[in-house]
This record gives sequence, C-alpha cells and structure tokens, in this order.
Amino acid sequence: MSDQEHRHIFDNPQNVRRVIYALYVVCGISLIADFFIHRHVDHPWEALVAFYCVYGFVACVVLVLIAKEMRKVLMRAEDYYDD
Repeated sequence: MSDQEHRHIFDNPQNVRRVIYALYVVCGISLIADFFIHRHVDHPWEALVAFYCVYGFVACVVLVLIAKEMRKVLMRAEDYYDD
C-alpha cells in the first residue's frame, strides 16, 4: 500500500484552511441574516442583535473555565492505577 492510501482529507493544510474559511463565511452570513430575519423571542434579551453569537461564545468560555477547575479536583497521580 502506498502512502497516498493512508492520507486523510485534513492532512493537507489547504483543506483545513478551506474549512475554516467556510465556517467564517457561514458565521458572517448568520450574523448578517440576524439584521433581516424577524425572530419571535420569549425574553427581551433575545431581541438584541447577535445575542445568540455572544451567548454561545460566553457559554463555551465558561465551560472551559469550569473544566480547568474541575481538572484540579478530579486529577489523580500518574501511578494511581499501578498499585
């Protein structure tokens, strides 16, 4: 078997850049659409422009910070299972 058969599509850095660029475009289109699409909101904060973008970003940051603190509590010694 040649090396070409074992290559993954994302082994090529150009393909990774294309996917990241496509995600930027989709995020931009979603943000622009937020100005034109009427949403039926339940809470007044939801009516703010880019509310869901900011909410999602803040939620991810909070999850990472909580996980970092949980690691301190849940982490075991390197030889925990050796005994």
